[in-house]
Amino acid sequence: MKTVGLTYDLKTDYKFKAGDPLDANAEFDHPTTIDIIGKAIAANGFKVKKIGNATNLLEKMDNLGVDIVFNISEGLTGRNRESQVPILLEMAQIPFVGADALTLGLTLDKVMAKKIFIAEGIPTPKFFEISSVDALGNHTHCKFPLIVKPRFEGSSKGLSESSRVENMEELKKQVDFITKTYKQPALVEEFISGQEFTVAIVGNESPEVMPVVQIKIDGKLKLNDKFYTFARITSDRLEYICPAKINQELKNKLDDLALKVYNSVECRDFGRVDFRVDNEGHPYVLEINPLPSLSTEDVFMVIAQNIGITYEQMVGKILNSALIRNGLN
Repeated sequence: MKTVGLTYDLKTDYKFKAGDPLDANAEFDHPTTIDIIGKAIAANGFKVKKIGNATNLLEKMDNLGVDIVFNISEGLTGRNRESQVPILLEMAQIPFVGADALTLGLTLDKVMAKKIFIAEGIPTPKFFEISSVDALGNHTHCKFPLIVKPRFEGSSKGLSESSRVENMEELKKQVDFITKTYKQPALVEEFISGQEFTVAIVGNESPEVMPVVQIKIDGKLKLNDKFYTFARITSDRLEYICPAKINQELKNKLDDLALKVYNSVECRDFGRVDFRVDNEGHPYVLEINPLPSLSTEDVFMVIAQNIGITYEQMVGKILNSALIRNGLN
C-alpha cells in the first residue's frame, strides 16, 4: 500500500500580528477540511501521513516515509509562498501532487500571470499595477469602473464592496488601503460587468475540462456590478450553479479558454480558471488557481455531484493524475 503525505497550512496555526488584516489567514484550511481530504485519500486505498506546513516538512524531511505528497500548502509570506513546499519536495526528489514552484509563483502574482495571458492571446481585463497613490497620474488607458486587488493574494483577500471604484477619489482611497494593509502593490483592472464563471480542469496529457460552474450572488446569475468578496465567500450569499445556465457557444468558449490558460502556465494534475463574461458574451480570464480549495463547500464538490461521482472519487482522480505523471501508478 502506497503512503501519501499531506502538506497544508491550518487557520489555527496562523498567529495574527499587529496590523494584520482580518482575512490574513483566509487561504489556510480548517482542520476539518484536512481530515476530510485525508479520509478521501485513504478511501482510495492509500495510507495517509499528515505532514503539515513547510516548517514541519523541513523538520521531517530526512525520514518522510511517503511515496508521494498531496500538497495543498499555501505557505506563509511573500509572493513565492505557495512555492515553498514544492521547492523543498523537488530538492528532496519526492514526487508531489499539483503544480510545481514556478507555476505557483507565477500564478499567485496576478500581474505576472496576466503578462503570460497577453503573450498567449488570452483575453484578460485591461490593467495596471501600482505601488503607491503618488504614481496614479500616469494611468489613463483604463476606464472606470475599475476594481482594485492586492497583487499577490488568493481567497478573495482584500476584496470588499469598496474594491470596485467609479472615480479617481475612490481609486486613490482603495489603492492606499491595499498597498498599506497588504504591504504589496495593487492590481487595478477594468471592471467587467456581467456574469462570473469558474472552470475546473483535472489531468495532464489530455486534461479533462469539468462542467462550467456559474457564480450566483444574492440569488442573481446576472451579477452586473456584483462580484466575489471575502465577506460573500464566508456567507450564504454565494451559490455555485453547475452546470452553468449558458448556451453551448459560451460553454465552448469557456472550455477552450480554460484549457489554454491551464496549459499556458503549465498547470499539473488540477486547477481552476476564473472568468467574468460581459453583457455581450465576451469572456475575460481573471486568474488561474493551480492550488484551488478542496473544501467540501467549494467548487470541486459541486462538480463531483454534477458528474455523478463522490468527493472521494474526485480527490482520487486528482491523485491518480499525479501518480501517472510520476510513473507511480
